[in-house]
Amino acid sequence: MTRYLPYLLTGVVFGFILIKAEAASWYRIQEMFHFQSFHMFGILFSAIATGLVSIQIVKRLHGKTALDGQAIAIPEKTPGTKSYVFGGLIFGFGWGLIGLCPGPIFALVGTGSLGALVVLAGALHGTWLYGALKQHVPH
Repeated sequence: MTRYLPYLLTGVVFGFILIKAEAASWYRIQEMFHFQSFHMFGILFSAIATGLVSIQIVKRLHGKTALDGQAIAIPEKTPGTKSYVFGGLIFGFGWGLIGLCPGPIFALVGTGSLGALVVLAGALHGTWLYGALKQHVPH
């Protein structure tokens, strides 16, 4: 069990950063959707850039997992499939309606937000529902 401790600590630090950077702030998210502030766009663009660079590093250095040393395989994906469109629409509608993306849910639960508990319950229910209907939805 202690081998998972670094991942728990990394998650706690990440959640702390999300809260301090106001990435979990409903007001900041609404500012973004109303094009009133660059704050969230800056966070998102820097995350995209970091992800692109990190994936290229992992691919070129043939990265391995920290737990069991297996090679990390990142399959190529074809853009423009229906599943990306449907998934993006569902994600976007949920984010717009709730004002919260899945990343900060646990961070907000950690701050004692009761509203985040409701969102977490909805996210878990949606995950269960997807698992139940998986064979009937496009992939």
